Amino acid sequence: MDIREIEKIAAENSLQAQQIICKTEIVKLWESIGCTINQVGSLSMGLLMKHKDIDFHIYSQKLNIADDFQIMSQLAQNTLINHIEFVNLADTEENCLEWHAWTHDNWQIDMIHILKGSYYDGYFERVAQNIRNALTDQMRKTILLLKYETPDSQKILGVEYYQAVIRDGVSTYSQFLEWRKEHPVTGIIDWMA
Repeated sequence: MDIREIEKIAAENSLQAQQIICKTEIVKLWESIGCTINQVGSLSMGLLMKHKDIDFHIYSQKLNIADDFQIMSQLAQNTLINHIEFVNLADTEENCLEWHAWTHDNWQIDMIHILKGSYYDGYFERVAQNIRNALTDQMRKTILLLKYETPDSQKILGVEYYQAVIRDGVSTYSQFLEWRKEHPVTGIIDWMA
């Protein structure tokens, strides 16, 4: 497929994601309990392709599960949402409450509520900013193409594409598959461009 068509798909997906954010009022919900909410991930970098994923990191001075459930209760009342999952990682090094919501048309909204001052406070925002700063137009096109060529059944972290292209110069899908064999994911990838 022509790169212009791939870029068009990415732009349409980004627009649809922004509409979901607006219609679900996610930012407003979290801010209503005093949280700071930041968009992270591929949408924030203009690199959203086929994987319909919207990522937010949410920060507060304390993690209160009851407050989070109150927000999720309000979100669940939105007719766009049909499924929500919760993982309590408050007592781990990640210091977070992890929420995942899905829309009826299979968009996934990841909301990671992180304790301010903990190790990952602002970390992925810095990762995203560094990637945006390092990206050339050709790198952006290569990443979108690699994401487009990835089979829908394949689960690949966005940061794998970014690291392979930006740091290691990968430019084709076959090179990317070889790169992944040499760089298996064993946990959180702490690479920063």
